Amino acid sequence: MAKIGINIATGSLQQEEMIVGIDLGTTNSLVAIIHPESKKPVALKEHNSSSLVPSIIHFGEHGDVTVGDEARKFLVNDPANTIFSAKRLMGKSYDDIRNNASFFTYKVIDDNTDSLVKIQVGDKFYSPIELSAFILRELKSRAEHILKTPVSKAVITVPAYFNDAQRQATRDAGKLAGLDVLRIINEPTAASLAYGLGVKGDEEKVIAVYDLGGGTFDISILRISNGIFEVLSTNGDTYLGGDDFDREIVQNWMKEHDISSEQLNSNKELMQQLRLKAEEAKKHLGKQDVYISNVDDYQLQITAAEFEKLIQPLVKKTLVACENALKDAGFSVAGIQEIVMVGGSTRVNLVKQEVSRFFGKPVHAELDPDEVVALGAAVQADILAGNNKDFLLLDITPLSLGVETMGGLMDVLIPRNSKIPTRVARQYTTQKDGQSGIKIAVYQGERDLVKDNRKLASFDLTGIPAMPAGLPKVELSFMINADGILVVKAKELRSGVEQVIQVKPQYGLTDEEVETMLMDSILHAKEDIATRALVEAQTEARQLIDSTATFVEKNKIHLTADEMTNTADAIEKLSALVESGTKDQIQAQIELLNELSKPYAERLMDLAIQRAISGKNITDNF
Repeated sequence: MAKIGINIATGSLQQEEMIVGIDLGTTNSLVAIIHPESKKPVALKEHNSSSLVPSIIHFGEHGDVTVGDEARKFLVNDPANTIFSAKRLMGKSYDDIRNNASFFTYKVIDDNTDSLVKIQVGDKFYSPIELSAFILRELKSRAEHILKTPVSKAVITVPAYFNDAQRQATRDAGKLAGLDVLRIINEPTAASLAYGLGVKGDEEKVIAVYDLGGGTFDISILRISNGIFEVLSTNGDTYLGGDDFDREIVQNWMKEHDISSEQLNSNKELMQQLRLKAEEAKKHLGKQDVYISNVDDYQLQITAAEFEKLIQPLVKKTLVACENALKDAGFSVAGIQEIVMVGGSTRVNLVKQEVSRFFGKPVHAELDPDEVVALGAAVQADILAGNNKDFLLLDITPLSLGVETMGGLMDVLIPRNSKIPTRVARQYTTQKDGQSGIKIAVYQGERDLVKDNRKLASFDLTGIPAMPAGLPKVELSFMINADGILVVKAKELRSGVEQVIQVKPQYGLTDEEVETMLMDSILHAKEDIATRALVEAQTEARQLIDSTATFVEKNKIHLTADEMTNTADAIEKLSALVESGTKDQIQAQIELLNELSKPYAERLMDLAIQRAISGKNITDNF
């Protein structure tokens, strides 16, 4: 078994370790390293090929999976089995992306819940974590081929606006791809590192990093002082980027040629062709005044002026975010010394012009905007490896900290390598009606099941007032102080009931034990993620069975005999699968039960609304 040389006090790796920087992007992804001779960050590429790997995955008929340029070829010919922009689904529920669901040519499951989205390809169901892992695995393989050496450790970047669920999903994807993710860092922070800002020991600056990629936008205001980067504020939109520029062009063509949304929904090939032509037009208009092309019998045309008029509202949204970020940081435009441009969409002329006008000074766009984040991730990797002494590396947590959730799963609140002191809070709720207490078990480790991790403490939060399942709001907060002491507090927000304990996470663990735990998490990543996916499917199925059965019982006078019989059959089949079925079989039956219950659920909702409008009381059944 290979050993990881890790300094537990600082989390830095021994110098002989090779760590790569990865930009896991919406549109493209890439890997960078610090060149051993020049000591400069470089993006990995073969000969004259591009450093960019399109973030596209294609699932073939016989179970074969292709990623990158090879997968891109299937966007038009096999759109239902070709996944793009998976990053936009990371840590999201269907409700989060409902308004933009038509943008995806593949099937995103609508299960009317707040649970994380699932993507159906044939008879299999994938999470965004599994999809992102395919891309990361391809990047790992590509890096190993170019470097002729194994790659198992990485720094991965995310938008600064990513929430905790999205960051954890990115970590899980890295683990599933066989990577030890040493740090998740913000893309704007990585970009500033790539530009060498803050390398001089006496340098003090406040900078703005404007990052507009394929699917996400964020603006960060950072203070750099004596090699220390401090994020003063971040703002942005995890659902705004070059994809939206493309969509504006597509919608403009749809309007011109009287193409309806229904037509595109039933003709995925045409939808994909228009999307690709729009992307082509956007790039073309960076250097030319007009774009002309054809798709089927449609002549497609757009001028640079028309394009700029279409995207002006989107660009304005980014500038509003810039205003908010400045306000949050307590700075005016005049207080910003440097503006760094990041992301392929900053190549659009209007974007550069408007950002420069907003800040009142020229912007930094010297480095390739597609590569700059990965280059910065490589610089961060070099810092973690202990090779770069110009930057301060703060103390970090050596192992992840979390709690046990339904099915014996580990829900990580503080990921390993988090800087300390730190505080994280997350809300949970009850699973049963009238539940008066919750058992909280705290664990340390990297595995997906708590039985494979180290239990630190447990306590009961009691005295929760009797409420229907899902109504109580229990906020669980983890705080690690500068001495490494973990304080866990549980509070039911509606009643004010709370409980607090203290534990020392690292007590009794040797360096060797930590190394073993880290290696186990990588070696068992595939089976861990598969087990987690199965347990989550089983949990979702049990909750759906209970809620559907309760709904049917309360409203049986409004249901037909066929609806009652078919629903009972579907519930019985799902109950059997919960005990013995695979993840995909359970998900397929969940989808079937949802489709079965949707018509009468909507019918009853319409009836409830009609009664409310007519002034009649709505019964408790609704």
